[in-house]
Amino acid sequence: MRLTLAYTTTDGDHRQVVTSLSTLVKWERLYRRKVSQIGDGIGAEDLAYFAYEATRQAGIVVPATLDQFIELLEDMPQIVETDARNPTD
Repeated sequence: MRLTLAYTTTDGDHRQVVTSLSTLVKWERLYRRKVSQIGDGIGAEDLAYFAYEATRQAGIVVPATLDQFIELLEDMPQIVETDARNPTD
C-alpha cells in the first residue's frame, strides 16, 4: 500500500510525497495500529506523520520533530492517490 500525499507549507511550498513500506511500518510501531485499520478512520496526526516521514525519506530536509513539521503545514495533508495493490500481485 502506498499513499500519495499533497501538502503546502506556510512558506507556500507545495509538495507531493509517496509513502513507502518503511513509512507504514514506522507508523504501525509508533501508533500501535495496523495499516489495515486505516479504513476505519485516519486522523490529522496520522496524515502529518505520513507526510513528515515520506518527505524525510525523499531526501528533503525536515525539522527535527514531527511537532515542528506540523507547525510548518498550512493545512492538513491530503491523500491524492492510494495504491492498495497486494505486493504479491
